[in-house]
Amino acid sequence: MTLNIISAEQVEFTGTVTKVTLPGAQGLFTVLENHAALIASLVAGKLVYTQDGNDVTMEIKGGIADVNHNVVSVCLY
Repeated sequence: MTLNIISAEQVEFTGTVTKVTLPGAQGLFTVLENHAALIASLVAGKLVYTQDGNDVTMEIKGGIADVNHNVVSVCLY
């Protein structure tokens, strides 16, 4: 699946990943391939994605996540 992470200043990351874990307002949640469509509010915490078998962690202050057709788009505050 494709992960796009953007902020107001720049594109932080774009690439193919196998898993994304996000700090949602209702708690942590993980997105895998073929996940149902959703839009979620994000809070401060750790965004973790897996690319080529390696976990990458990014501290975020909050944002919004959109999941649709194996594309996860994250807009950071």
